[in-house]
Amino acid sequence: MRAVVQRVKKASVHVDGQIVSEIGPGLLTLLGVRQGDTEKQVEWLMKKIAALRIFEDDANKMNFSVLDTKGSHLIVSQFTLYGETSKGNRPSFIEVARPEIARALYEKALDISRTLGLPTFGGQFQAHMQVALENDGPVTLILESPL
Repeated sequence: MRAVVQRVKKASVHVDGQIVSEIGPGLLTLLGVRQGDTEKQVEWLMKKIAALRIFEDDANKMNFSVLDTKGSHLIVSQFTLYGETSKGNRPSFIEVARPEIARALYEKALDISRTLGLPTFGGQFQAHMQVALENDGPVTLILESPL
């Protein structure tokens, strides 16, 4: 499981011109699910994201987590995070989990994030979405769950 985590001042998801979700300060997570990923990996990843100390304290040091700052979490499913581009110019998505598996793990990620105490919102699974964000920093991390 792979996540691109961005510290944001605000972020939103639109589908067909309508707002599906929006948040103020917090984290935007783009979540990719590949074949063989498990609920244990989702749990590890969501706990890791919630605990990341990437928000600044009064001394401008990254000492606070999104939980500490009472920020929000927007999670967007993005299968293209597992696009393989080493051969040719068209990405291959062979590693991507089947939609029914990916949807279940994505929904589990939303549930776990909420259970951890974060106001959590999602995109619309398998929809053509427009994601807008104001990256804060910018701070962007790529996380990969252990197998």
